[in-house]
Amino acid sequence: VQLVESGGGLVQSGGSLRLSCVASGSIFSISDRAWYRQAPGKEREMVARINSGGSTYYVDSVKGRFTISRDNVKNTVYLFMNSLKPEDTAVYYCKVWTNRGIVFGQGTQVTVSS
Repeated sequence: VQLVESGGGLVQSGGSLRLSCVASGSIFSISDRAWYRQAPGKEREMVARINSGGSTYYVDSVKGRFTISRDNVKNTVYLFMNSLKPEDTAVYYCKVWTNRGIVFGQGTQVTVSS
């Protein structure tokens, strides 16, 4: 499985972005999908997760602001980010679980200016 993220960029505080992650390869083996982020000097953390049944999980810091969704026809998982804050600045990574293990994408930079 290969993952390609897109949609990052520079946005002002309070703005919005939509991240996309397109999967290719053995996509039939993918179960859950998630978005992680890593800020400079910090550990990578899970931001949101969606399982094959559509159930979602969000870290407390993004609840009510971020939404994860998946389009199985397009093999894509999205992260809609609203009311962005400077502390959301990080490299955002897509992650999937497959029958052969986990796969991360290359990441996309999100920078929120104050």
